Amino acid sequence: MIQPLPDLLIEATVRAALAEDLGRAGDITAQACIDADAQMSVVFATRQSGVVAGLACARLAILALDPKASFEAVVEDGASVEAGAVLAKVTGNARAILSAERTALNLMGRLSGVATLTRAYVDQTQGTAARIVDTRKTTPGLRHLEKYAVRCGGGVNHRFGLDDAILIKDNHVAACGGVANALKRARAFAGHLTKVELEVDSLEQLAQALPHGADVIMLDNFSPDDLKKAVAMAGDKVVLEASGGVNLQTVRAIAESGVQVISVGALTHSAPVLDIGLDAV
Repeated sequence: MIQPLPDLLIEATVRAALAEDLGRAGDITAQACIDADAQMSVVFATRQSGVVAGLACARLAILALDPKASFEAVVEDGASVEAGAVLAKVTGNARAILSAERTALNLMGRLSGVATLTRAYVDQTQGTAARIVDTRKTTPGLRHLEKYAVRCGGGVNHRFGLDDAILIKDNHVAACGGVANALKRARAFAGHLTKVELEVDSLEQLAQALPHGADVIMLDNFSPDDLKKAVAMAGDKVVLEASGGVNLQTVRAIAESGVQVISVGALTHSAPVLDIGLDAV
């Protein structure tokens, strides 16, 4: 079971999305066409198969506009569903439900899309030791939700922000004069709980880095053959993370190289929205 995000971490995002949609005068279509006290019942249902994430976003969007509404989740985040599956049942004020509809669908569709794509990558690596992880290539303002959706799909989170861990990339190496100096300075700066990761783009750089105590080495755009050589070179001295050039066609070969981690920016920057609709019943 996926540990759900506390409502406190979601509410501000949901309310900001509602405010963006409601604008200065609220939903004037609902106001014009529907009696203020009218009630209705609806279901959230999928139009295609996938993995569900973001049910709490839909619930909080509805309750923000009608605190007395009934929201019954039929499935849990992380569930695999077929096209046509009912995800949640809602009864409440008709104006409120229809005014919250698009915000609820936008967030749940986006997050379910991330979870669905993540599950596809995880399925491709079954039977290997590699774990699929995300990156910081997220939608501004939605990182906590998109990374939650990755977990719903069976993936693992990389760092959440620049303050989580030290990740020395090629431009950092260039700015401070080489791999050895970068790692030496990082180790001197890091606290005892702070991990240090270094990105390398060749086997030669990997050889330079291994003696200097990185916790993780990111192998950037390595071929599967070079990944296997890197695994042999590193042994059990360091965690190896493959990155760059990862897609659903290449991820299996990358996983079979023996790396422990595969980071995939596409999980959050290129996931298609899962088609979910709201239907009156």
